[in-house]
Amino acid sequence: MNMVAAGYRGIQEPTWLGNAEAFALKVVDAVGHEVWDLSMLFCDEVFIAELNRQYREKDEATDVLSFGLGEWYEGENGRRYMAGDVVVCPAAMSRNAEAFGVGEDEEMRRLIVHGILHLSGMDHETNDPDEPMLVRQEELMSSLSEERIF
Repeated sequence: MNMVAAGYRGIQEPTWLGNAEAFALKVVDAVGHEVWDLSMLFCDEVFIAELNRQYREKDEATDVLSFGLGEWYEGENGRRYMAGDVVVCPAAMSRNAEAFGVGEDEEMRRLIVHGILHLSGMDHETNDPDEPMLVRQEELMSSLSEERIF
């Protein structure tokens, strides 16, 4: 069984935090992982900009970052995989949604899927929709289209 834990920093506690956890768990399951643990953090632009500057040398806020840990450990119920962390900035997500002409719920789901795919070892060189990771992202979005966070 996979496990997802979500928290927040620099923003008011989101009423939808549990829904985001549940959605992320469905994504991890849909990708085909087992015994995965991951955390998600929803934060303000200041914090994600600090992370982006420190780890990617980009001096700006971004929408989503993934930090893979990729370590196995012995848990209470056996061997588990600590995948890593997905950090999402809701303010950047809102701007994306408006710029891309999609609803905020859809864009939040897309960022969570995107972050989990990065933890799964996928990557993309560009934002071209034909990139294999982005194709897989949209396949997952389609298969989980009935899910809601907000």
